[in-house]
Parts: sequence; C-alpha cells; structure tokens
Amino acid sequence: MYKKTILIGLIIAPILIFSQVLKSKDSLTIIKDKNLKFNYKQLVVPAAFITYGIVSLESDYLKTLNYDTKEELAEHIDKRLTIDDFFQYTPAATVYGLNLIGIQGKNKFKDRSIILATSYLILSTSVLTLKSVTKIERPDGSANNSFPSGHTANAFAGAEFLYQEYKDVNIWYGISGYAVATATGFFRMYNQRHWFSDVVMGAGIGILSTKMAYWIHPFITEKIFKSNSKTTTMITPFYNGRQGGLGLVIHIN
Repeated sequence: MYKKTILIGLIIAPILIFSQVLKSKDSLTIIKDKNLKFNYKQLVVPAAFITYGIVSLESDYLKTLNYDTKEELAEHIDKRLTIDDFFQYTPAATVYGLNLIGIQGKNKFKDRSIILATSYLILSTSVLTLKSVTKIERPDGSANNSFPSGHTANAFAGAEFLYQEYKDVNIWYGISGYAVATATGFFRMYNQRHWFSDVVMGAGIGILSTKMAYWIHPFITEKIFKSNSKTTTMITPFYNGRQGGLGLVIHIN
C-alpha cells in the first residue's frame, strides 16, 4: 500500500502542479501569447504505459508475462550488445545534429535546450525516486533498481523531443526517433537489464516528461529566463569508459 501511494502520488503531482500554473492569470496570458497547445488527448499514450507499469507491480499475470518475455529472449541471446547505452541519447542528439546541418526545427537553440533540460529534470526525478521505492531486482540479478528503465525513459523523452521539434518539417524524423527509442527498450530486455514492464513504464515517463516540458516552457521562460537576463547554454558530449551521452550546462547572468 505504501509503495502504491507513492507511485500514484508521483503520477498525479506533476499534473496538479501544471493545473495550478493554468489557474494563474499571468500564466494563462503567457500560454495564450506563446500559443501553447495543451490537449488532454496527448496524455492517453503515456498514461496507458504508466498505468501498465504500476499495475505490473502487483499483477501476477503481468509478472508472468515479464518472465515469459525474459525466457523467450534468453533462448536467442548469443552475445549481449551494449548499443542501448548510446541509443538512449540518439533521438535528442539528432535534434542538434539536424540543426547543425541547416535543417531548422520549431525552437531556437536556447529554447529547445531549456525544454530538453526540463524534460530530463522531470524524468530523472521520477525514475530515481521510483527505483529507490520499488527496489525491483533486475532480470540478470545484478541490482535491485530495475523499475523503471532509465535508458528507455531517456530514449522516449528524446524521441518525443525530436518529434515535437521536427514534425512540421518532416514527420519521418519523429518516426525514426521513436524507432530508435523502441530499439533501446528492446535491447534493455535483450541484455537482461530490464523486464518488459520496466521498459513500458520508462517509455511512458519519457514521453510525458517531454510533453510537460513543452507545456510549461512559456512559464519557465517568463519566470526564470527573462529577456533581460543573459543566458549561456552549452552542450558537451561525454564518455566515462562504459557509457556515453550529452551534458547540458545553462548559465544565467
């Protein structure tokens, strides 16, 4: 019961916070001026994934499905592939890569970097909290922090980011991002690092985190990154010998 209460709270809290933002007269003006498009239908897919993940913690049927999926994949594993360590950041990195070669997306560098940073902040807080609360053992028995999949969450957050930035330019950019994100989730299971339910939950959190980042971006821009402040944004790649990724640094003067 304690775990369920925390899980439900983690899902409801961001929505309640966003609702409070909407109630503010100033915030409503900002949203109107920035043409922020909030549609509850956009919550259907991530909500379905997250609901599946929560139910899987107690459902014997879904737990059995996890084990069956693991066994099915184990029969075909010859060698583990760590490509998922890089795939998780590919969709987000693609946004900056396309911009570098001259294909402009929806937002300028500063705005999209703020959106991405906001998404990763929401995502990281949710994923790390859930891992510490649920303490689900990984399929390979290496640790008790399997639920949800952080790699998958990163990948789907990046896929939604790519989709939002370039859907009006070419829809196939967004589709390719989601294809890479799906592959990331598959390889997390293939490498026996996550259960099927971990991956589904991670996908839901990733998509929702980026959607929320876009929804609250006008508010963040107005309240934190005001026009009279000087902001320096820098993105740098990193590699620690095992994993690679992108580091985002935002400095406000």
